[in-house]
Amino acid sequence: MNKQGRKLRSLIEARRGVLMPGAANALSARIIEDLGYEAAYVTGAGVTNTFYGMPDHGFVGLNDMAAHTAAIRNAVDIPLVVDVDTGFGNAVNVSHTVRVMERAGANAIQLEDQKMPKKCGHFAGKEIVDTTEMVSKIKAATDARQSEDFLIVARTDSRAVEGFDAAVERCLAFEEAGADVIFLEAPVSEEELRKLPELIKAPQLVNLVVGGKTPILSNQAFADMGFSLVLYANVALQSAIAGMTRALTALKNGESVGESSGLLATFNERQQVVKKSEFDALEKKYQT
Repeated sequence: MNKQGRKLRSLIEARRGVLMPGAANALSARIIEDLGYEAAYVTGAGVTNTFYGMPDHGFVGLNDMAAHTAAIRNAVDIPLVVDVDTGFGNAVNVSHTVRVMERAGANAIQLEDQKMPKKCGHFAGKEIVDTTEMVSKIKAATDARQSEDFLIVARTDSRAVEGFDAAVERCLAFEEAGADVIFLEAPVSEEELRKLPELIKAPQLVNLVVGGKTPILSNQAFADMGFSLVLYANVALQSAIAGMTRALTALKNGESVGESSGLLATFNERQQVVKKSEFDALEKKYQT
């Protein structure tokens, strides 16, 4: 685990806008790694959508996220940043959450300052806790980690509630409390994005939601600004929904869904993603 943790820390310290897609399950994480991405994000929204078929309204719990993280860690070797929402309770709960997620294979957690039940950062109607409560959670998280290479990403959703200046003040308090990475959710303009690396010294993550509130600029632009991580939490999930809908609609309409239709991965491509050849080799090795 220290290997991936050190790798993640080096990626963050470089501040070169590392693209980080979200994975809702081990299969999508395998594709992310196979395509050469340097890190993946275990998305709470994605787990909620795929595991429960429900919206990102705080329905997943610690056991859900730990189980998915463990499965993903077993499948890939790249660093994992894991969404733990509000930490699933108060500062004491956050201590437990950190210990569980570190054992499950996470290299960082993303902890936010919403009240429960939390909502997607680009939904309306969010509520936030006091800054002092969030600071206590960050301190509890840093105290609970076993490795200094297990990183704490502190997120504020206060931009939508109190405005940009107040959100920056929160970020500065999170930085002082010991957060390794700062994540101001849902800035609404390029001007706000450009201000963040100037106002906050700690490494930062920017979250880009297709159809959300934050302007989507080129990755080079975010690298030039000095962001460490550029998160696309649900591009893989949204593309999977679109692909499944097209293929199943074609099937229902009596159209071809063969390998030449362009609607599916081929049978062999599917087996490559799940690394069937490696299991075949093991079977042969241990055959009696």
